[in-house]
Amino acid sequence: MALAVYRTTMTFPQEELYGLTSQIRRSCASIPANIAEGCGRRGDAELARFLQIAMGSASELEYHLLLARDLNLLKSLDYEHFTNDVIEVKRMLVSFIKKLNAEC
Repeated sequence: MALAVYRTTMTFPQEELYGLTSQIRRSCASIPANIAEGCGRRGDAELARFLQIAMGSASELEYHLLLARDLNLLKSLDYEHFTNDVIEVKRMLVSFIKKLNAEC
């Protein structure tokens, strides 16, 4: 998803490079980065905490994608595709967090 988001945001106007383009890229890249960081920590409790941070980044990405669509920077079809991907990622995160909390 991060690679596709980077490719798609390359078409955004240059004046958005340090604005919405940066925010979308940062929040999207933050999801797997926090998962990776959590996996490198000790114990399920710390992993769950980083998964929650990844969940926050996913929610932030959802908003930024909606804003990009409303500003006509993102095509409706791309918006739908990315939104479906983010929803699936959030479902997986919730499932993983529940599993970790059940084991604690």
